Amino acid sequence: MAKHRAFRLAESIKEEVSKIIREDLKDPRLGFVTVTDVEVADDLRYAKIFVSIMGKEDEVKSSMEVLERASGYVRSEIGKIIRLRYVPEITFKYDHSIEQGAHISKLLREVGVKGDPNNDKENNE
Repeated sequence: MAKHRAFRLAESIKEEVSKIIREDLKDPRLGFVTVTDVEVADDLRYAKIFVSIMGKEDEVKSSMEVLERASGYVRSEIGKIIRLRYVPEITFKYDHSIEQGAHISKLLREVGVKGDPNNDKENNE
């Protein structure tokens, strides 16, 4: 039962944090941020918010700094919207999975072009 409640809370937090980032945070250093996942501890006291940020390394770094500084505000807004007795402590974590997936796709395309006999000109003649 606790895992189900943690999962429901994680989904609610993900939705609300996405909205808060999109509509309320107006810092010009904040880049294009997407909330990819939220993990809530079984005791509901801690939440890790995973974000993907489009941009170069310095843009990612400045966006993460903005998110870390805004974590108190985000937490208080979550508490107002979701109405919890105890609002979880939140931390933002950078999610590398989209970059890794794009890199793997690129490698697979390169291998597919070079290693696929259907793409080899000599076999098609």
